[in-house]
Amino acid sequence: MAAPLDPRTGTPVVAMVGGGQLSRMTHQAAVALGQSLRVLAADPAESAALVAGDVRLGAHTDLDALTAFAEGASVVTFDHEHVPTEHLHALQAAGHRVAPGPDALVHAQDKLVLRRALAEAGEPQPAWAQVDTAADVSVFADRHGWPVVLKTPRGGYDGKGVFVVPDESAAAELVAEHGTLLAEQRVDMVRELAAQVARSPFGQVAVYPVVETVQRDGVCNEALVPAPGLADELATAAQELAVRIADRLGVVGMLAVELFETADGILVNELAMRPHNSGHWTIDGAVTSQFEQHLRAVLDYPLGSTAMTAPFVVMANVLGGDAAADDWAGPGLDERIHHFMAHWPDVKLHWYGKGQRRGRKLGHVTARGTELEEVRARAVAAARYLADGVVDPAFAFEEEH
Repeated sequence: MAAPLDPRTGTPVVAMVGGGQLSRMTHQAAVALGQSLRVLAADPAESAALVAGDVRLGAHTDLDALTAFAEGASVVTFDHEHVPTEHLHALQAAGHRVAPGPDALVHAQDKLVLRRALAEAGEPQPAWAQVDTAADVSVFADRHGWPVVLKTPRGGYDGKGVFVVPDESAAAELVAEHGTLLAEQRVDMVRELAAQVARSPFGQVAVYPVVETVQRDGVCNEALVPAPGLADELATAAQELAVRIADRLGVVGMLAVELFETADGILVNELAMRPHNSGHWTIDGAVTSQFEQHLRAVLDYPLGSTAMTAPFVVMANVLGGDAAADDWAGPGLDERIHHFMAHWPDVKLHWYGKGQRRGRKLGHVTARGTELEEVRARAVAAARYLADGVVDPAFAFEEEH
């Protein structure tokens, strides 16, 4: 049966669960493509709900709300992984197309499911074990050493649900609080990387350059593209690994494979089956953004070019800083954006329209150029100004005398 089309435009309706910034930026891509993006948001003040024309309010945990949301849509997709897996199976059983499907998405929802699948496929990953007691953690540590990384199998993001424990006593507290956990060997890594691939329902793939992600407190602060100093053979291995995972799991849409680079190669950390923070650079730095690519993939359109638009691209997140404080007496947001544009006219701003608080992802900036360190300096300084109201002296205007 042909997919339903929006009678106003003659093009498909994509229903995206989640009203955050990923939905907001997907909506921007949908506008250019002539697609209709429907958003399921929990609150009308959410990032995407502020800009999308078709917003439905409801909880992603409410099957009735999801079912009503899916009616008349060509495909249901996501800006987060937190929809209960059983609800996605119910949507499929009711005849709705879900991309990625629940059998694929569960590997991004449940870290234990992912670890078992990677082990079965023989893909590189840290040593791991399911642990149900503090004694289980100690047995794991006897083999792989303390400290041990413990993760909640479901629900974690941006460093939440990830704990580094030094001994059995600390492990006991976490097991008592959370129950079954994933234990991983703490990896002696060189840095973190991300490999992104888009995959269509019939297996067409498009691979982006491998990115170095700079993390602080479990949150991505910067993405450096292409990953500086990464050997060609290792970059190719990372891209091929991402394609193998996408094919094996039957991913439809964007897949981000978060990686640890070690002295011996690469290891899979986690997966995201949606647009991902490591790919925000693609809006300004690639011929086809990850958001447009996700739409193309879930609609089974031919995929777009992933070529870079400059030799180097750096994305820097704007995280809530001094300017997000309740007692902030410096320039307001509108004034900071004004000055940002004056100091960095070639740096692109993407603001998410969210309430400001410390540590929250409020937006990102993207810089491009021919010298990595110069490009990175511009991006980092611009992001810092928006967050803290501080102009790096290297970018301050000369005072008139």
